[in-house]
Amino acid sequence: MDKLMREKAVTIVLVFFVNLVAAKANIPALFAFGDSILDTGNNNNLLTVSKCNFPPYGRDFPGGKPTGRWGNGKVPTDLIAGALGIKQTVPAYLTPGLSIQDLLSGVSFASGGTGNDDTTANIQGVLSLSAQLRLFREYIGKVTAAVGQQRASNIISNSLYLFSSGNNDIAITYLPLKGLIPFPIYADLLVGWNINFVKSLYNLGARKIWVFSTLPLGCLPGARTVGGGLLRDCAPLVNLAAQIFNGKLSAAVNSLKATYSDYDIKFVDVYTPLLNVIQNPLSAGFINTGTGCCGTGTVETGVLCGILTPSCPNPSSYVFWDSGHPTQRAYEFVVASILKTYRLSNFVLSVNTTT
Repeated sequence: MDKLMREKAVTIVLVFFVNLVAAKANIPALFAFGDSILDTGNNNNLLTVSKCNFPPYGRDFPGGKPTGRWGNGKVPTDLIAGALGIKQTVPAYLTPGLSIQDLLSGVSFASGGTGNDDTTANIQGVLSLSAQLRLFREYIGKVTAAVGQQRASNIISNSLYLFSSGNNDIAITYLPLKGLIPFPIYADLLVGWNINFVKSLYNLGARKIWVFSTLPLGCLPGARTVGGGLLRDCAPLVNLAAQIFNGKLSAAVNSLKATYSDYDIKFVDVYTPLLNVIQNPLSAGFINTGTGCCGTGTVETGVLCGILTPSCPNPSSYVFWDSGHPTQRAYEFVVASILKTYRLSNFVLSVNTTT
């Protein structure tokens, strides 16, 4: 019996590593675009107040230092790259001094605070989607010069692209002006801009992309504070707006998939798995779902969550790090759900979801 169990354990390990090597061979790099869900530090190098490159941000990131990631540790960009065996952390493209090896295995072009609507990026002085595309074209030129056209084209066409955009359009741009235009009409505009970006990536050589939904925006601590009433419940109208946008985006992605037969494009639902954690926290080992770990947890994000702001002793028991972003552990549950959905469950072993 012991021998059989040992052989079974070895088989499981071998299957895991065979799949891991296959993943690395098939997906040479990971690229991220969009907003703070995937930003790994690009805003550090921009003239913007939308920054988080100071404590207590990054307290649980390897090395314990802030990197410009919007949370206490890793973000989905890192977790997905690590789970697929590409690399454990994905640098921001604007990070000074990146080596060619850093570039070859992927970087993030995402910028916290941006959105599908250029107005959203302009409000905060961050990288618009068009600016991110410009930087990606620059990246392609650098890599082509370094390793040649053939290898560069192989990297571009076989890599995985992550794209998260829409959260800030709803939370920052639309809600303060909601009386000016019905949301379904604005959502159609957002989805159109989103899909145009996805098409632009295709035209630059991308062939495998995951298009993220928004988070359950009404359940973010900041939204609860503003629209959740005395009990700070999830703000229903904000969640409804997110649901409308996500439904339209999912339909548009499916339509695009039917048109581009060689484009492996997936709509990735991050709304539902995070909402499941919020609604069933104890089963996932969380204690606090309504406030962030930083400060009072009700309004603090960015500069309001700074070096003089106290933070909770155990972020792993919190779903949210600040008033607008999940903790690393909450992201781990979301990523595990994504990988399971796309039958990459062998790789979930790389994602710690233990209590």
